[in-house]
Parts: sequence; C-alpha cells; structure tokens
Amino acid sequence: MKAMRILIAVLALAGVVVSVLALRVHYSTATEPCSINEHWDCGIVNHSSFAELAHLPVAAIGIAGYLAIGVLGMARQRYLLLLAVLTGLGFALRLTFIEEYVLTVWCLYCVISQCIIGLLTLLSLGWFTAEYVGLRKSRGAR
Repeated sequence: MKAMRILIAVLALAGVVVSVLALRVHYSTATEPCSINEHWDCGIVNHSSFAELAHLPVAAIGIAGYLAIGVLGMARQRYLLLLAVLTGLGFALRLTFIEEYVLTVWCLYCVISQCIIGLLTLLSLGWFTAEYVGLRKSRGAR
C-alpha cells in the first residue's frame, strides 16, 4: 500500500499549497486573481470574520491540518489519519456552509481544498477499511 501513502502525501501537499495561497489572500490588500465575479471572490471570504478562529487564520489551521494528514499517512497511522481527515472534512463542510448561506460568496481556494479533503476522506476510509478487513481475515485464518 505504498502507493496509497504516496497519494495521501501528495494530496496533503496540494492542500498545504492551496492553504498557503488562501493565507496569502488573508493578509493581502491587493485585488486577488481569484476575484472572478460577485459569486467568486477569495478576498471577501478570506477577509470575513469567519476567516479566523480564536485570532488564528483558518488557512493557517488548514496548513497545519494538511501537514498532520501527510505525516500520519506516511507513518501508516491509519486510525489517526482517519480521525484527522474526518475532523478536517467536518471543518471544511462548516466553512462551505458559511460560504453558501452566510457570505453567499465562494472562494476558489476553499472549493479546491474541499475537493482535496473529500478525496483524502475517501482514500483514508478505503485504506482503513482495507486494513480492518485484512486483520479480520488474518485472525479468522488462525
């Protein structure tokens, strides 16, 4: 399952990159390249009151989360990886809800991050399930 670890690490790295781009927007006052129209504007989202949690930028939390996911995946910590990914998914879904129903503006970086965490969730669920099924089969074979 080396390929699974590498795929998880690559997706986690992509999540770090997207989160860094969002963090750059958070601290920038310039017009952003992802300011497409009234429905797609990363600046509005990343400068809103929802862009920080306890005075910490959400994008910085994303960077830390994706780094943790990458490390857990490479360390074959499937259970902890699944917990981290599900926590990230819950966090991302909350932010998606805020973009849709509160701000009514979408951030391109946030949507890409949502796709990445969704893929990571599917991969980690599959990897965890494969391990669980493998353990059950090996215990039953004894």
